Amino acid sequence: SLPSRVPTDRPMSPPRPQPPAATLRGFLDAHFASAEDLAAAPALAELLRRECAGLEASLRRLEAQLASGSASWLARSAEARSGLHRIRSQGGDIPAGDQGEASAPGVELPAIVREIQRIDTIRLYAEATLQLEALVGNLEDAAYSIVRPASKLNLSSVLRRASNGVEQKQEKLLQAVDAVRDIEQELVRISTSRPQWTNLIVAVDSRVDKTLAILRPQALTDYRALLAALGWPPSLSSPDMEKDKYSQVPNPLILMNEANKEKYSESFLALCALQHVQANREVRQCQMPAATTPSLSDSKYFDKTACLDNGLWAIDELVHPIVSRMEYHFSKWSEQPEFIFALVYKITKDFMDGVDDILQPLIDKARLVGLSAKESWVTGMVKMLLGYLETQIFPALVTSYHHTDDKLEVHSSWMHLNDQMITFDKRMQLLADSGIQKVALVSEGLSRSLSVFSIYIGHSDWLRIWADVELNSAQNKLKSELEDEASWLCSIDPQDELGHQESTAKFLLSTREDYKAPPVSEFVVKTASAMIERSHALPTKGTKIQYCRSTSVQFLNDFFVLLHERCEALQLPNTALQEESLLKASYAINAARYCEYVVREWDEDTAFMELGAHGNYVDGNQEQIHKHSAQRQCSFFADEIAFLVKLGTDFLEQIMSSILIEFEDLSWDYVQSIGSSNEQSLPDDQVPDEENLEVSPGFVASLEVLRERTTKLKLYLNSKDFLDLWRSIAEGLDYFVYSSIRWGQVKFSDPAVVQLRVDSKALLRIFRPYCSRPEAFFPFVTDSLKLLTMGETDAQYLLEALKNGKDDGKSGLRQHGLHHVDGSQAVNVLRSRKSGG
Repeated sequence: SLPSRVPTDRPMSPPRPQPPAATLRGFLDAHFASAEDLAAAPALAELLRRECAGLEASLRRLEAQLASGSASWLARSAEARSGLHRIRSQGGDIPAGDQGEASAPGVELPAIVREIQRIDTIRLYAEATLQLEALVGNLEDAAYSIVRPASKLNLSSVLRRASNGVEQKQEKLLQAVDAVRDIEQELVRISTSRPQWTNLIVAVDSRVDKTLAILRPQALTDYRALLAALGWPPSLSSPDMEKDKYSQVPNPLILMNEANKEKYSESFLALCALQHVQANREVRQCQMPAATTPSLSDSKYFDKTACLDNGLWAIDELVHPIVSRMEYHFSKWSEQPEFIFALVYKITKDFMDGVDDILQPLIDKARLVGLSAKESWVTGMVKMLLGYLETQIFPALVTSYHHTDDKLEVHSSWMHLNDQMITFDKRMQLLADSGIQKVALVSEGLSRSLSVFSIYIGHSDWLRIWADVELNSAQNKLKSELEDEASWLCSIDPQDELGHQESTAKFLLSTREDYKAPPVSEFVVKTASAMIERSHALPTKGTKIQYCRSTSVQFLNDFFVLLHERCEALQLPNTALQEESLLKASYAINAARYCEYVVREWDEDTAFMELGAHGNYVDGNQEQIHKHSAQRQCSFFADEIAFLVKLGTDFLEQIMSSILIEFEDLSWDYVQSIGSSNEQSLPDDQVPDEENLEVSPGFVASLEVLRERTTKLKLYLNSKDFLDLWRSIAEGLDYFVYSSIRWGQVKFSDPAVVQLRVDSKALLRIFRPYCSRPEAFFPFVTDSLKLLTMGETDAQYLLEALKNGKDDGKSGLRQHGLHHVDGSQAVNVLRSRKSGG
């Protein structure tokens, strides 16, 4: 049965008040913990009023946007509906039996399909726009809720509700990160499936970038406030430390209690998440032109080498507060940079263990794959030092370089600073790599961030000054080295003086001694090598190329030009050949060959092959050097090697030419009288004994000079060049002797033939210490003697065969072991026999 009604004449009791909601109680408890907090009630009421007004404005804006979007959609829908009605009406007017007119709708079907596709595209575009609008609105709301309280409340209110406020901010920051991640996923989908919607992507990116530009500074400000509350940065020195005892700087990260460690971990992870999504956005924007590139934003993992070359924000913020405290000490050491580097290294090392123990687990939890806390910490410290060097140290050095007369002191300061930078770079790299199994790709990615020499990337003029200083220092050292003429002399191996039988010629040359190069060449190689070694500290190929071209290559080129001028000054083809000239020319050639060997070794190194392949770099000062370098593909020293090869070849040819000219002058009368009657003192029917016959008197002087020249060249020249030189001299002498005899005009009697054989053997004997069959290098003289000493019957038969032969008598010549003279030459020699026809 239904309950009885309450009598109307009975008075009603007042309703019992409802208790406030839990969230409201928590809000009131947070702001009014004591009676003194009531004074902040007006400010809190004004804050709430402003927040409500902002939310109402956002609601009205969203309603207006929704109305505008709906109106646009309804207009499109009405247009599509009218189009469909028009198509349907056109189809209904067609008579059922008229086949000719029935084909009209079929003709319009492609247009209908295109219209439907266009409408579907508009629908998809509207849906994507609305979805992105909602996501961007969520991001903007989260960012606004983070930034607004910090900009309105005073410091005392922030501190009173720090615990609850920080948690709310972290929650809102993570909401903003999730919103950015959702936006990125949608943008990647659009850029992959609809790459033509670039205006939509650009519009969304613009709004997101503006929001992140506000959100990131606020997140960093909150992170800094937390660090300050934790006692960061620490004092760089301990007041009670003993003067003679090393004291490690205390690390607040290690001294945190559990509550503070939890707060710091949440703040660190939130900041890493923000940087994560920001980095993924940069990756997507870089890859946007390649529509088929797979997305990196869908992955929860992040490759450090993509966008984190500049360091981790959370760790960089640990470094920044230390800067002001360290700069106080830096300012006292502007003339002693080694103290600056030592202090940075000490602070970096002191905090290394704490950074690794506390931050590395957080980095792993943030899923920043491939990122090391040690590397990020070292990178942040190096970046801090770079900032100080760039603003304080280097400008002062540049000013001194341009305006100080005492260049020696300025050059010394430059070189000292860069030497300290090289040492510091190596020590910091060891710290970053400690306890880490390095991967080649990761190491390459870190090289720029960890190198203090990255300061030269943005200051090519400073790099040029450093290169000029290094080059000037090397040239001054070379000038001092050249003042002693003994630097051009090379000690001769005693075995070379004993002759060929007591020593074995070496053709696998590798050392300066093997090449018989003077000591100055080794000095040049070591100096250039030291400059090349310093170039390895530079982080990019462009800076390495610029530095190497301006220092080591220029230094080598100057020395190579000096070698050329030293040989040119001898005037070998135009003056009488002297032993001193041979010695100077030989040692200069040896120096060129040794430098060529070393430069080729450098050129085949992987590092220089990469620099050679880096063909996009063209410095204004290097265009003249490389104007003939079209053929250099992966060769960094192609021009230098070509210059040395030409230098050695040219002056070897000059030495050979001088020796041949000298031999021709001394033996001209003799070769003109070969076969003539005045050289034949014996009767024609009396053949002299070849064993007891002496060399022609007119030929002795030229043979003695030739023997002296070849002996000296063997002592002075390296074995490879001497081998080529004596063979070339032998071939030249063979041609000279053969072409000087008037074949066909003179008649050789038997005594004259024997005398020619004796003289030829004397000539061959000079080259016998250098090979077992020197006659192989005198082919024309040897073939001529074979024809002159041939039997009478064979000579007549061969002569007839040559006159009547169809193949120029080649087959007949080969049968008699004649492989160098041709048919006409053989006929002339045979006709020079006194008994020949």
